[in-house]
Amino acid sequence: MTFGTTARLLHWIMAVLVLAMIAAGLIMTQEIERPLQDRLFIFHKSCGAILLVLVAFRIAWRLTHPAPPLPDSVPPLQKLAAYATHLGLYVFLVVMAVSGYVRVTSGGFPIDLLDAIGIEPLLSRDEARAEQAKFIHATAKYGLIVLIALHVAAAAFHGLVLKDGVFSRMWPPVRPAKQDG
Repeated sequence: MTFGTTARLLHWIMAVLVLAMIAAGLIMTQEIERPLQDRLFIFHKSCGAILLVLVAFRIAWRLTHPAPPLPDSVPPLQKLAAYATHLGLYVFLVVMAVSGYVRVTSGGFPIDLLDAIGIEPLLSRDEARAEQAKFIHATAKYGLIVLIALHVAAAAFHGLVLKDGVFSRMWPPVRPAKQDG
């Protein structure tokens, strides 16, 4: 059994955005030219706002459209590890998106995308709250990166080594039409 097209598209769109945001986040916090740094901050904050909505939608989708069962060939311990990794990914994505939003808005910084569509910040300026959110965001990124690495490694192992159908549950991004006979 495979995931439907909606779940697949959400997965791959979010994967591309998250990987781009990780790269931008790691680069923008280095000593780089200010114009590039500014563009990366704008990109990172805007993508974060988009991801917050996508994560909420994806969680709602997953709750109403459960994942298809893993093949019987997958040992129970691996099934548990897959479940825990997916749960962890959802938790870290929420933590990263929320802590980023809290950091930016509590710090008094704009989120250009939200400003452009007329969405006012939900939080007032509060430096102490901004610093706490900054710490959470900066710390949680490591957990997210580790879980992504585990997820990608497991997918590659199933797709390239075991060839047991686990990877094809989510690839390609659009579920192919069923073929007759």
